[in-house]
Amino acid sequence: MNSDRSFRRCLPALLIAVGVGLNGSAHGQVTRAVILATTTSTQDSGLLDSLVPRFEARCKCRVKTVAVGTGQALALGARGEADVVLVHAPALEKKYVREGTFINRRLVMVNDFILVGPPGDPAKLKGSATLSEAMGKLGSGKAPFASRADSSGTDILERSLWKSAGITPAGDWYIEVGQGMGATLRIASEKEAYTLTDRGTYLALRPTLELETVFEGAPELLNVYHVMEPNPDVFPNTNPRGGRAFADFMVSPSTQALIGRFGVGRFGQALFRPAAGTREPAEFPAAN
Repeated sequence: MNSDRSFRRCLPALLIAVGVGLNGSAHGQVTRAVILATTTSTQDSGLLDSLVPRFEARCKCRVKTVAVGTGQALALGARGEADVVLVHAPALEKKYVREGTFINRRLVMVNDFILVGPPGDPAKLKGSATLSEAMGKLGSGKAPFASRADSSGTDILERSLWKSAGITPAGDWYIEVGQGMGATLRIASEKEAYTLTDRGTYLALRPTLELETVFEGAPELLNVYHVMEPNPDVFPNTNPRGGRAFADFMVSPSTQALIGRFGVGRFGQALFRPAAGTREPAEFPAAN
């Protein structure tokens, strides 16, 4: 990977310490670019555009962001091709941690998934009493559904929802996009289709979409993000100091405050809720 080697050129060294606000982390010098593998929702929502420049200014280093589905982001880290991952597929994350591939799995933030669809709601999801009922209406095939179909955290959840509802989606009504959340939302809007999306990306793109929220609030739709680092004992050629510094930055009080404010001015509500240092949520946390 010649491009990665050239990207990881040496940069001015800076001791990452309490004084620069990285949560008291003192892991030596960050002298190479930090490769962040993350889900497209953190990119499409605009959150990374707000946070990454702040981290780069503090560490005097560069971040190379690879925004793909969570499954792909985890696979990059599991091959030693990323220094840190920010993802949202808890069951898969825990599997990698048990295997020793990743270390220091830490809770960063939460939001939720929602089902969105055409303003006319042809499948009548708005009247659904349960998530299973809503999935059943979608599975009838009376209206198109756009699936990310990209092994992302969203795709993993969607497949589990179909399975729980006893439905194997197939046919012309089921559109497998194979792209990120932003692209899937745009295609759903164009084709007057339903889709499953994280709330943050939907709110960020809502002005450009002909889609409305048609079902929300079920416990199964909780969306939890963690940051993890590839195990340096397994991947000695990664940048563990840079990866740890970025992970510490994400859970630091100052960054958590920024996450809690992100989106409020533009959308009237935060796109993510900070959760570092709290107990792993089993249901939607109460509003502050």
